[in-house]
Amino acid sequence: MSVKVKICGLKDPVHIQAASDAGAAYVGFVFFPKSPRNVSFEQAAQLTQSVPVGLAKVALTVNADDAFLDRLIEAVPLDMLQLHGSESPERVTEVRARYGLPVMKAVGIASESDLPLLEAYGQVADQLLVEAKPPKTSALPGGNGVTFDWTLIAGRRWTVPWMLAGGLTIENVAEAIRISGANQVDLSSGVESAPGVKDSGLIRKFIAAAQA
Repeated sequence: MSVKVKICGLKDPVHIQAASDAGAAYVGFVFFPKSPRNVSFEQAAQLTQSVPVGLAKVALTVNADDAFLDRLIEAVPLDMLQLHGSESPERVTEVRARYGLPVMKAVGIASESDLPLLEAYGQVADQLLVEAKPPKTSALPGGNGVTFDWTLIAGRRWTVPWMLAGGLTIENVAEAIRISGANQVDLSSGVESAPGVKDSGLIRKFIAAAQA
Protein backbone atom coordinates (compact mmCIF):
# COMPACT_ATOMS: atom_id res chain seq x y z
CA MET A 1 0.00 0.00 0.00
CA SER A 2 1.33 3.45 -0.90
CA VAL A 3 2.42 5.57 2.05
CA LYS A 4 0.20 8.60 2.66
CA VAL A 5 2.04 11.87 3.24
CA LYS A 6 0.95 14.97 5.14
CA ILE A 7 2.84 18.21 4.55
CA CYS A 8 2.18 20.53 7.49
CA GLY A 9 2.72 24.23 8.09
CA LEU A 10 1.87 25.43 4.58
CA LYS A 11 1.61 29.18 3.93
CA ASP A 12 1.84 29.53 0.13
CA PRO A 13 -0.43 28.21 -2.65
CA VAL A 14 2.67 27.28 -4.66
CA HIS A 15 3.69 24.77 -2.01
CA ILE A 16 0.15 23.41 -1.70
CA GLN A 17 0.23 22.73 -5.44
CA ALA A 18 3.66 21.13 -5.18
CA ALA A 19 2.39 18.81 -2.43
CA SER A 20 -0.68 17.92 -4.47
CA ASP A 21 1.27 17.31 -7.66
CA ALA A 22 3.73 15.06 -5.81
CA GLY A 23 0.93 12.93 -4.36
CA ALA A 24 0.36 14.18 -0.81
CA ALA A 25 -2.83 13.00 0.90
CA TYR A 26 -3.08 15.80 3.50
CA VAL A 27 -2.05 19.44 3.83
CA GLY A 28 -1.78 21.05 7.25
CA PHE A 29 -2.24 24.63 8.41
CA VAL A 30 -0.84 25.79 11.75
CA PHE A 31 -2.88 28.00 14.08
CA PHE A 32 -0.34 28.61 16.84
CA PRO A 33 1.15 32.12 17.15
CA LYS A 34 4.53 30.94 18.51
CA SER A 35 5.16 28.90 15.36
CA PRO A 36 6.96 30.35 12.31
CA ARG A 37 4.32 28.45 10.32
CA ASN A 38 1.36 30.20 11.96
CA VAL A 39 -1.39 31.53 9.68
CA SER A 40 -4.40 33.70 10.46
CA PHE A 41 -7.95 32.53 9.83
CA GLU A 42 -8.09 34.94 6.88
CA GLN A 43 -4.87 33.58 5.36
CA ALA A 44 -6.02 30.01 5.82
CA ALA A 45 -9.42 30.71 4.26
CA GLN A 46 -7.61 32.00 1.17
CA LEU A 47 -5.13 29.14 1.12
CA THR A 48 -7.84 26.49 1.30
CA GLN A 49 -9.33 27.86 -1.91
CA SER A 50 -6.25 26.57 -3.72
CA VAL A 51 -6.39 23.07 -2.24
CA PRO A 52 -7.37 20.55 -4.96
CA VAL A 53 -10.38 18.31 -4.37
CA GLY A 54 -9.38 15.10 -2.65
CA LEU A 55 -6.53 16.62 -0.64
CA ALA A 56 -7.52 16.65 3.04
CA LYS A 57 -7.24 20.02 4.82
CA VAL A 58 -6.04 19.69 8.42
CA ALA A 59 -5.93 22.45 11.06
CA LEU A 60 -3.25 22.13 13.76
CA THR A 61 -4.25 23.78 17.04
CA VAL A 62 -2.67 23.76 20.50
CA ASN A 63 -4.89 23.66 23.59
CA ALA A 64 -7.50 25.74 21.77
CA ASP A 65 -10.72 26.60 23.60
CA ASP A 66 -14.23 26.41 22.13
CA ALA A 67 -14.28 30.12 21.29
CA PHE A 68 -11.13 29.77 19.18
CA LEU A 69 -12.33 26.60 17.48
CA ASP A 70 -15.76 28.11 16.81
CA ARG A 71 -14.13 31.00 14.93
CA LEU A 72 -11.76 28.67 13.10
CA ILE A 73 -14.50 26.32 11.90
CA GLU A 74 -16.66 29.24 10.80
CA ALA A 75 -13.84 30.92 8.86
CA VAL A 76 -11.96 28.01 7.29
CA PRO A 77 -13.36 24.96 5.43
CA LEU A 78 -11.61 21.96 6.99
CA ASP A 79 -11.62 18.18 6.80
CA MET A 80 -9.86 17.39 10.08
CA LEU A 81 -8.73 18.93 13.36
CA GLN A 82 -5.28 18.09 14.72
CA LEU A 83 -4.95 18.63 18.47
CA HIS A 84 -1.27 19.13 19.19
CA GLY A 85 -1.22 20.30 22.80
CA SER A 86 -1.89 18.66 26.16
CA GLU A 87 -5.58 18.07 25.43
CA SER A 88 -7.01 15.27 27.58
CA PRO A 89 -8.91 12.29 26.17
CA GLU A 90 -12.05 13.97 27.53
CA ARG A 91 -11.26 17.12 25.56
CA VAL A 92 -10.73 15.10 22.38
CA THR A 93 -14.17 13.56 22.88
CA GLU A 94 -15.71 17.02 23.42
CA VAL A 95 -14.14 18.45 20.26
CA ARG A 96 -15.27 15.52 18.11
CA ALA A 97 -18.82 15.84 19.39
CA ARG A 98 -19.02 19.63 19.11
CA TYR A 99 -17.68 20.03 15.56
CA GLY A 100 -18.48 16.75 13.83
CA LEU A 101 -15.04 16.62 12.23
CA PRO A 102 -12.48 13.81 12.50
CA VAL A 103 -9.88 14.55 15.17
CA MET A 104 -6.21 13.58 15.04
CA LYS A 105 -4.43 13.67 18.39
CA ALA A 106 -0.68 14.19 18.53
CA VAL A 107 1.11 12.19 21.21
CA GLY A 108 4.75 12.90 22.03
CA ILE A 109 6.97 9.85 22.50
CA ALA A 110 10.40 9.78 24.14
CA SER A 111 10.44 6.44 25.96
CA GLU A 112 8.39 3.29 26.50
CA SER A 113 6.64 4.96 29.43
CA ASP A 114 4.86 7.26 26.95
CA LEU A 115 3.26 4.42 24.96
CA PRO A 116 0.16 3.94 27.18
CA LEU A 117 -0.95 7.43 26.09
CA LEU A 118 -1.35 6.11 22.56
CA GLU A 119 -3.71 3.42 23.83
CA ALA A 120 -5.76 6.01 25.76
CA TYR A 121 -6.06 8.49 22.89
CA GLY A 122 -6.68 5.69 20.40
CA GLN A 123 -9.98 5.07 22.18
CA VAL A 124 -11.29 8.59 21.53
CA ALA A 125 -9.52 10.06 18.47
CA ASP A 126 -10.07 9.24 14.80
CA GLN A 127 -6.33 9.17 14.12
CA LEU A 128 -3.11 9.32 16.13
CA LEU A 129 -0.04 11.37 15.28
CA VAL A 130 2.90 9.55 16.85
CA GLU A 131 5.33 12.41 17.32
CA ALA A 132 8.72 13.00 18.93
CA LYS A 133 8.30 14.62 22.33
CA PRO A 134 9.57 18.22 22.03
CA PRO A 135 12.82 19.22 23.74
CA LYS A 136 12.27 20.79 27.16
CA THR A 137 13.70 24.05 25.84
CA SER A 138 11.31 24.27 22.87
CA ALA A 139 8.30 26.59 22.80
CA LEU A 140 6.80 24.49 19.98
CA PRO A 141 4.90 21.23 20.53
CA GLY A 142 5.97 19.99 17.09
CA GLY A 143 8.00 21.00 14.06
CA ASN A 144 11.23 20.84 16.06
CA GLY A 145 13.05 18.53 13.66
CA VAL A 146 13.80 15.91 16.34
CA THR A 147 13.21 12.18 16.03
CA PHE A 148 12.49 9.46 18.58
CA ASP A 149 13.50 5.80 18.76
CA TRP A 150 11.27 4.23 16.10
CA THR A 151 11.87 0.73 17.49
CA LEU A 152 9.62 1.74 20.42
CA ILE A 153 6.59 1.41 18.15
CA ALA A 154 7.86 -1.29 15.79
CA GLY A 155 5.12 -3.86 15.26
CA ARG A 156 2.63 -1.98 17.46
CA ARG A 157 -0.84 -1.15 16.18
CA TRP A 158 -3.75 0.80 17.54
CA THR A 159 -7.49 0.73 16.95
CA VAL A 160 -7.35 3.80 14.69
CA PRO A 161 -5.07 4.85 11.80
CA TRP A 162 -1.83 6.51 12.84
CA MET A 163 0.78 8.77 11.34
CA LEU A 164 4.51 8.99 12.11
CA ALA A 165 6.05 12.43 12.71
CA GLY A 166 9.12 13.99 14.27
CA GLY A 167 12.35 14.88 12.51
CA LEU A 168 11.56 13.09 9.26
CA THR A 169 13.70 14.04 6.26
CA ILE A 170 14.30 12.96 2.68
CA GLU A 171 17.28 10.97 3.96
CA ASN A 172 15.64 9.10 6.85
CA VAL A 173 11.98 8.63 5.91
CA ALA A 174 12.42 5.25 4.19
CA GLU A 175 14.25 3.88 7.24
CA ALA A 176 11.64 5.36 9.57
CA ILE A 177 8.86 3.64 7.64
CA ARG A 178 10.76 0.33 7.55
CA ILE A 179 11.42 0.29 11.30
CA SER A 180 8.12 1.69 12.56
CA GLY A 181 5.79 0.07 10.04
CA ALA A 182 4.08 3.42 9.40
CA ASN A 183 1.88 3.77 6.33
CA GLN A 184 1.32 7.49 6.93
CA VAL A 185 3.96 10.14 7.61
CA ASP A 186 3.83 13.83 8.48
CA LEU A 187 6.50 16.48 8.32
CA SER A 188 6.99 20.20 8.38
CA SER A 189 10.54 21.44 9.02
CA GLY A 190 12.12 18.69 6.90
CA VAL A 191 11.03 20.37 3.65
CA GLU A 192 11.97 23.96 4.54
CA SER A 193 14.78 26.17 3.33
CA ALA A 194 14.38 28.31 6.49
CA PRO A 195 12.02 28.10 9.49
CA GLY A 196 8.48 28.41 8.13
CA VAL A 197 9.62 28.63 4.49
CA LYS A 198 8.72 25.56 2.44
CA ASP A 199 10.67 24.44 -0.63
CA SER A 200 8.74 22.88 -3.54
CA GLY A 201 11.70 20.79 -4.62
CA LEU A 202 12.17 19.34 -1.15
CA ILE A 203 8.45 18.59 -0.92
CA ARG A 204 8.60 16.62 -4.16
CA LYS A 205 11.76 14.74 -3.10
CA PHE A 206 10.36 13.87 0.32
CA ILE A 207 7.11 12.46 -1.02
CA ALA A 208 9.02 10.46 -3.62
CA ALA A 209 11.32 9.07 -0.91
CA ALA A 210 8.37 8.20 1.36
CA GLN A 211 6.51 6.40 -1.41
CA ALA A 212 9.51 4.68 -3.00
